[in-house]
Amino acid sequence: MKRRTFVRNTGILTTGLLSGLAQANSLMTYKDVVIGHNSHQYKIDLQWGALNANFYPVNDCHEMVQDSQGRILLLTNHTKNNIIVYDRSGKLLEVWGTDYPGAHGLTLHVENGEDVLYISDNNRHEVIKTTITGQVIQVFPYPKETGKYKNKESYIPTETAIAPNGDVYIADGYGEQYIMHYNAAGELLNVFGGRGTEAHHFDNAHGICLDTRDATNPTLLITARQQNKLKRFTLDGKYIEAIDLPGAYICRPVLHKKDIYLATIWSGDGSEGTGFISILNEDNKLISAPGGSTPVYEEGQLNPMYQTLKVFHHPHDVCVDDDENLYVAQWNSGKTYPIKLYRV
Repeated sequence: MKRRTFVRNTGILTTGLLSGLAQANSLMTYKDVVIGHNSHQYKIDLQWGALNANFYPVNDCHEMVQDSQGRILLLTNHTKNNIIVYDRSGKLLEVWGTDYPGAHGLTLHVENGEDVLYISDNNRHEVIKTTITGQVIQVFPYPKETGKYKNKESYIPTETAIAPNGDVYIADGYGEQYIMHYNAAGELLNVFGGRGTEAHHFDNAHGICLDTRDATNPTLLITARQQNKLKRFTLDGKYIEAIDLPGAYICRPVLHKKDIYLATIWSGDGSEGTGFISILNEDNKLISAPGGSTPVYEEGQLNPMYQTLKVFHHPHDVCVDDDENLYVAQWNSGKTYPIKLYRV
C-alpha cells in the first residue's frame, strides 16, 4: 500500500494548521463525552501535546512509545523533528531527528538496562536502531540476501518486534509482505509470510508485536490490515491462528498487561476518515471500541465494526501509559498532534 507524499512548503503548513484548528473545533462537541465500552471507557483531552507548528511541525504522527523515564515519544515523518518527546502532561521536553523522511514504525526495547529505539523508515527502506537520544547504533538494510526482492525499493518496512534475547522481527508491511527474523548481530535467521491468500500470507502486514501474556509460550501477533485480521505465529514463523476483526482495518498491536490495543485507521467499507480504537481482552475478544460501534458477538463471531463518533480521522497508533490512559497518533489527519484519552 502506498502512502501519500506531502509537499513541505509554507502553503501546505498553513493549510495543515487550519485543518488542525477545524478538527479541534469539531472535537469540542465531544468535550465531556465518555467514549468506549464496558471496562475501557475514556474522556478526551483536546489540548494534549499541541505545539507551535512553525517551530515543531508534524506531517503524519505515525507512532508513540513510553520510555523507562515515563516520557512519551512521538514519531513523525517531518524531518525538522522526527522525534518529539513529551512528559505525560503534554509538555514538550526535547526534539531530535532530521534523517528519517519515511519514519513509520517506532519500537522501544530495553537492552542492558538502557532504552533503545528501532525506527522503520519507508523511504530509506531500512530499519535504524538508535539510542534514546538518537545516536545510531545499528542499521538493518534491505534484505537482498533473501532473494525475495528485485530491488531496494520493493522493500518497505513498517514495524519491528524485539524478543528478550535481542532477536529482531521486521514486518515489510508496504512491500512484499514478508517477515524478516534477525539475531541481535543483524544476521538473517528466517523469512516467512509474504503476499498471498493462504492463512500464513498477508495483505498489509502493517504491525507486529511479541505476545508474552503466556510467559512459557511467547508468540508473534502480526497485522493483516486489509484482511481485517490479527494473525498469530510461533517465533520461528509457523502460522497458528487468526483473530477476525470484521470491519476493522487495524494498525500495529500494542500489548499492555493482558489487553491488546490497536489503532483502527479505517472501518466499515474502508472509507476515509472512519477510524476508531480497538481493545481486545486476554481472550482476544473485542471489548471496547472508543469512537466505534459497540462490540457484539453472535455465535462466537464479531459483528462488523464501524465508526460511530467523529473523534478520530485516521488513528495510526496507540500508546498506553502506566495509568492506562491512551495517546493516539494519527496519519493523514491535517498535521494534527496526538489525542489523549483519560481512562475513567
